[in-house]
Amino acid sequence: MKVEDKVLDLAKRRGFVWGPSPNIYEGGLKGFYDWGPLGKLLKNKVESIIRNGFSGFSFWEVECPAVMPKKVWEASGHLEGFVDYVSKCVKCGAVHRVDHLMDDIEDFNQEKLAKLLKKNKVKCPSCGKGEFGAVEPANLMMKTIVGLDQEVFLRPETATTTYLLFPDLYRFFRTKMPFGVFQIGKAYRNEISPRQGVFRTREFTQAEAQLFLLKEHFNDFDKFEDYLEEELPLMKYGSKKIQTVKLGDTVKKKYMKKESYAFMNFVAYKLMKDMGFNSKKMRIRQHNPAELAFYADDAWDIEINTERHGWMEICGIHDRQDYDLKRHSEFSKTKMQVSGEVPTILEIAFGLERTAYALLENSLVDDKKRDWLDFAKGMAPIDVAIFPLMKKDEIAGVAKDIFEELEKEFACVYDDSGSIGRRYRRMDEVGTSFCITVDYDSLKDKEVTIREISSMKQFRVHISEIKQIVRDLLSGELKFEDLEE
Repeated sequence: MKVEDKVLDLAKRRGFVWGPSPNIYEGGLKGFYDWGPLGKLLKNKVESIIRNGFSGFSFWEVECPAVMPKKVWEASGHLEGFVDYVSKCVKCGAVHRVDHLMDDIEDFNQEKLAKLLKKNKVKCPSCGKGEFGAVEPANLMMKTIVGLDQEVFLRPETATTTYLLFPDLYRFFRTKMPFGVFQIGKAYRNEISPRQGVFRTREFTQAEAQLFLLKEHFNDFDKFEDYLEEELPLMKYGSKKIQTVKLGDTVKKKYMKKESYAFMNFVAYKLMKDMGFNSKKMRIRQHNPAELAFYADDAWDIEINTERHGWMEICGIHDRQDYDLKRHSEFSKTKMQVSGEVPTILEIAFGLERTAYALLENSLVDDKKRDWLDFAKGMAPIDVAIFPLMKKDEIAGVAKDIFEELEKEFACVYDDSGSIGRRYRRMDEVGTSFCITVDYDSLKDKEVTIREISSMKQFRVHISEIKQIVRDLLSGELKFEDLEE
């Protein structure tokens, strides 16, 4: 079985991702997925890394409504410009996104897409015979009604709702610039024909950080100086090679224009590494200028090389200039200036579902001896499994006591079904970091066997020390081989 098929099989069979949802009703609704118990645990770990990471770089968390009035989206430009281009088959009537019908499209201009469609004589993938008609824009906003008749829209991103807080945030930060905030929450996009599983859905969780700053901070940014030697795998537009570049050289060597913006790329990349992504499968790719939104000064994506879909965007880092605050100031008649200048916004945008799924695939080890997931310590859905050698008698009592103590702090399971070997295999398949076995000797010497997933080594440790040992192993303060001493 191919790696990508193993991941899909594992995701469905062991309770990571199910769907489309609700799959008991005629196959569900495309673009919506359920995250099962293990998938939700994994997603929570990803969210925790992002939340703690942003906080560690002095970004403060906010939470805003997912529903906003029409005027907000008129100001942001979403009602007019947040579109995909689609075309209808003249034979069967099927509607398809034009960028899904042709490869290597570099210009998303409506007229040019129509010419390409005609020039390439693209046939409809639904019926295999028909050609396509006119190319039309399709807005991706989801609309609903509040009260009896107020037209509102579900947010397609968390960013805009964060920008609306600027006057309050500026006061909160005691009128000092720059400052950073982030938001983690649901967003909604009415994708025309969602494909690629959880990599492109209609409902998803975003984690977006926003840095508000003035022109004087563009290349005089204190935090940039703290990480000059850190390296980034950059692929500049027009190049096919990944270049390893020190953060301190990103502006000097003209990869990026602003030290503050380069710093935001570093923050996002560091969070990806903290999740345990394989650095050899990561790159930070600059957008084609034709891809850039009209208000953007620059944009880079952190991408992961996946088995099923190739290079996929996991995180976007955008220089939005002063567009957002200018527009909302104009439409709301609210002042959004600091000393006569409208602040610039630099943004980091993660999609949590695609990040979690990419991490799942990235962690699958193609091992002939066993199927297992090699998560970074602390990132596995289940931290520790507790096994009693026998289902009943005193051994089970001791094992349950250990389980009840550990589950207060860690994600734990208690498993007394089948042979120890079979239980190990079940836990290896979902990446459980450590397994603890209680046996008859445990009743005498008060020690248990702890097994680590990657090396499969086992050591005896005292029951009274097990909680601190697990804590130190998961945090990285203790290496497993040190238990041998």
